Amino acid sequence: MSRIYLDYNATTPVDAAVLDAMLPYFSENFANASSIHTPGQKARNAVETAREQVAALIGANPKEIIFTSGGTESDNHAIFGILQPLLATHTQAHSPRSNPPHIITTTIEHEAVLNACQAAEKQGAHVTYLRVDENAQVDPQAVKAAIRSETVLITIMHANNELGTLQPLAEIGKIASASDIDFHTDAVQSAGKIPINVNDLSVDLLALSGHKFYAPKGIGALYIRTGTQVQQLLYGGHHQRGARPGTENVAGIVGLGAAAELAHKSQVADAPRIAALRDHLEQTILATIPDVRVNAGAAPRTPNTTNIIFPGIEGEALLIALDLKSLACSTGAACSSGSVEPSHVLTAIGLTPEDARSSLRFSLGRHTTASEIETALKIIPEAVSQLRALSATYRKPSIHHPQIETAK
Repeated sequence: MSRIYLDYNATTPVDAAVLDAMLPYFSENFANASSIHTPGQKARNAVETAREQVAALIGANPKEIIFTSGGTESDNHAIFGILQPLLATHTQAHSPRSNPPHIITTTIEHEAVLNACQAAEKQGAHVTYLRVDENAQVDPQAVKAAIRSETVLITIMHANNELGTLQPLAEIGKIASASDIDFHTDAVQSAGKIPINVNDLSVDLLALSGHKFYAPKGIGALYIRTGTQVQQLLYGGHHQRGARPGTENVAGIVGLGAAAELAHKSQVADAPRIAALRDHLEQTILATIPDVRVNAGAAPRTPNTTNIIFPGIEGEALLIALDLKSLACSTGAACSSGSVEPSHVLTAIGLTPEDARSSLRFSLGRHTTASEIETALKIIPEAVSQLRALSATYRKPSIHHPQIETAK
């Protein structure tokens, strides 16, 4: 049986056209993009073309794009690039600041943001972690209420990696702008899947990662709005106007640019097809397997993601059973694989630890076919039935209501 891959939120395959664009920069066009000779300038032109392609994907100016190693670096650069000079000022003996800098974020951020905020706290910053509702959404008015005179950064993700739920960034962005506070978003799970315009969202900093939309791993970008004061975190040469020194990964950057251009052209057409497949998978599971629920299903979501509770079964056991039947999915964030703790995202929306551990994420992609979904819909109920028959905790419900309203 050919393998069915429903874990596109963890990573995506490199698109064939992206690989074709990259290959020359591993061999014949291998020069350093900082060299002034002709081969070097050819590499430089390729880097700048990619900068334009990434900027076009999110409605930015190419000069506002810096290339990084991925989403984690981009998030850290945004957070600490804003904080470090302020923390340094605060710790001086005669600091004019009466209070340390303050950050506002949410309880469901990716660990690249949450762990960065916790590290910032150890360095003296104050952080407010806002709660979300059962649909994993933060109330913009709660953001507004959390603002203090010393608030310097609001960091709220665009799309959640486990649920696909979208935050009301445009409304939050207006609040941040009105208060003259820098606004950062982790758009790793939305860039390339849905249209993004940094001006419509009023964000000052935006992180994205290539391997989430068919570029290679190890390459990403950070958007920094013109005029936003962000301190560099690395020190070396003067690459990327000093914002991020280090010899550019030309092949990776070319791949990111090519993937961005493909996504910019195809995402409007891809999204309805992928959403229809996702909805069919979700609704059929609800209709055919008793006592299952969609996590945060009433919220606006990216078109490719569903997260479903299968009560009475350990999610990890179901994942392994499905893997043995050649279906790949996830219990949550790939970055947290192996953790014995239930998902912080699922407990934040009100799930018990038991329900959180009984949840699986299915994430579709560009290469997912209707035939694969039909096969998955044969595999999943069978695996659930087998595991529930062995479960000491699952009790068959007396009434089954399979139909629930879900948002697309």
